[in-house]
Amino acid sequence: MTTRTKFLDSTLIKKGALCGIALIGATALTPAVRAETLEVWSRSGPQAAATYQALFNAFTAATGIEVNYLATVEFETQLRARASARDLPDVLIYDQSSMAAYANTGLIVPVNPSEIEGNAHLSDVSWNSVRMANGDYYGVPFSQHPQILFVRRDWREAVGMEVPTTHDELLELARAFATGDPDGNGINGDTYGMAVPGTTDRGFFAWWLYSVLAQRGASYVDGANGKYRVTIDEPEGIAAVEWLQNTIFCAEPSLAQPGALTNASATPFFAQGHAGIMQTGPYAFPNLDNAPGADVYEVIFAPAGPGGSNALEERTSIYFGATSTLPEAQKRLAEFMISAEGQTIGMTAPGQPVVRLPVNTTLDAVAIYGDDRWAVAVEQLAHSDLMPSDIDFTGARLEIAESFQAIFSRCNDDIEGQVRALAERIAAELQLQDALQ
Repeated sequence: MTTRTKFLDSTLIKKGALCGIALIGATALTPAVRAETLEVWSRSGPQAAATYQALFNAFTAATGIEVNYLATVEFETQLRARASARDLPDVLIYDQSSMAAYANTGLIVPVNPSEIEGNAHLSDVSWNSVRMANGDYYGVPFSQHPQILFVRRDWREAVGMEVPTTHDELLELARAFATGDPDGNGINGDTYGMAVPGTTDRGFFAWWLYSVLAQRGASYVDGANGKYRVTIDEPEGIAAVEWLQNTIFCAEPSLAQPGALTNASATPFFAQGHAGIMQTGPYAFPNLDNAPGADVYEVIFAPAGPGGSNALEERTSIYFGATSTLPEAQKRLAEFMISAEGQTIGMTAPGQPVVRLPVNTTLDAVAIYGDDRWAVAVEQLAHSDLMPSDIDFTGARLEIAESFQAIFSRCNDDIEGQVRALAERIAAELQLQDALQ
């Protein structure tokens, strides 16, 4: 069986490797059109979609290969439908964290880096990020960025505090935002310290927590090359969870907003002046420059906890759909997207940057953007780590998000028992893949 005919483990699909999607203006393509045109999907809102369209227009102008581009708000449910029809898009552009699930279910095919023109301009770190436990590469790296901290600079100055460099200073600042009158409306305590995306959707709470836990010297798992041991129930993990509960979620007053924001809703919550601190990716710059305004917020390097200042690293990769009959066109699109021209368009075209920080090592992101805030992102990227991506961590991520949402909403004292129970569930997920050390 060739890699082009290998396809879809329905058991894994039913277990939830693929879930939830809605297309923006999506229509089915006829076989006649697909024979001449690359069908490309990305998980993107309208602003990012505009940047991708500019990138694909440039690709078509350079190569003559047409692109039928569909932007998605959510990705997995529609992809599952197309998988059931054995008719996948030719190219998928999506989070690095989904690679193993897609590879395991036969949705995407391996890539040989040596056959990709320009491969030498990508670092070993980038190529290793798309390498599965068995040594095969299943994607082409396209974009990278760390999670960074956004702070209302005008609020910080209003409460007379400096930029925080430690967790203790960060908590002090968040308390001042939550108890004082940083927005100057004459009312104390009507604002929140932090906007926290605590949603369990796609396991997003696990993403937000990753950076804070790392800075406290803790992690969910530890390992490499497809074998991991669970570490969240080690002393550092239990202490970190206790710190989160006692100082942020169950403090008096709570430093986080009530209810579980999504990443999408946390940004306007911050922008509308409800909270003074937010952790997210630098893709938020364009929206926040509009509101609350580039002159009233700042981005800062992660304040250090006892474990340092590391944050979550996120990546976007290019995947080749398993049912495509256009392998050369797939490859040429990937080559253009990692070229200096393609990467620069992805950073500078009107809309939202889809190349946050370039994977092409010949490019200087700060010089291209002409914006020193990106220097913070570059520095933070050097102090960041990926979640496991050489195995399917989807189920574990969902368990983590659901467990911590429950822990911090109950505010009871049995932290150790709850964390140990979570560790057992993570271990069970890893065992299903023979990924447990």
